[in-house]
Amino acid sequence: MIIVGGSSSRNLASQMAQILGCRYIEAASTKFPDGESYTRIECESLDDDVAIVQNTYPDGNLVEMFLLQDAVRKMGARSITLVIPYFGYARQDRVFKPGEPESAKVMVAHLGLACDRVITIDIHKEAILDYFDCPHEDLKAAAVIADHFADKGIDMVLSPDIGAAGRARDVGERMGKPHDHLEKTRLSGTEVRIAPATMDCTGKNVLIVDDMISTGGTIVAAAKALRDAGATGVSVACTHGVFVNNAIEKLRGSALDEVLCCNTLENDASEISVAGILADALRR
Repeated sequence: MIIVGGSSSRNLASQMAQILGCRYIEAASTKFPDGESYTRIECESLDDDVAIVQNTYPDGNLVEMFLLQDAVRKMGARSITLVIPYFGYARQDRVFKPGEPESAKVMVAHLGLACDRVITIDIHKEAILDYFDCPHEDLKAAAVIADHFADKGIDMVLSPDIGAAGRARDVGERMGKPHDHLEKTRLSGTEVRIAPATMDCTGKNVLIVDDMISTGGTIVAAAKALRDAGATGVSVACTHGVFVNNAIEKLRGSALDEVLCCNTLENDASEISVAGILADALRR
């Protein structure tokens, strides 16, 4: 197998190749003066199974993925696996207002034109993958997050809301720690209480887990509420650290002790590697 690393995921792709003991090629990527993307795979041919590791967010990375697919196919790849650590447009999976597109379905239709299988990690809506005509698999980052925090003195694992309670349960059970979800209770017209739905966090070291953090506002409010409720420590870990509008600075300046994410999106908080679970999936 050959691992081709796109510009969004070079470190992750390189780690995967090292674990698998296979050839790694870093795609050359740049922009033309008018902003259009250019990419090139600098080798003679690709007469092997090829895995392209590249995000489809933001838009420039999506275009690069399309170009890499075409280049790999033309260079003779026996099969093409798309490893998409962070799948852009996954939140628009249906029409919410008249005149809107089904963005996720559109992206799948184009990505599926030149691939034999697809691997994602904690995609926002897993049902989106069923639009692909080829085999697909969504991996879960719970195991690597649990491993990272195994010796950090965590007492309980929380999700920001009941919708993500399954993720807190998965991480908590792997760590052998109790789990719960945060619940908002309106106390008055202007006051809202945020606290664990069923458990007491007094004197506890708490880990909040989520699939992604974008603006970070919900997590900042939750961390403050947990501190006010008596938690001795509050950390947060997510799979995808999107961190828009200076979110990482806001999070680090809040009541949180630690802000970490996986390296699906590479930034200075992405200390938890998913390379191992991706390599295992490629072996299978």
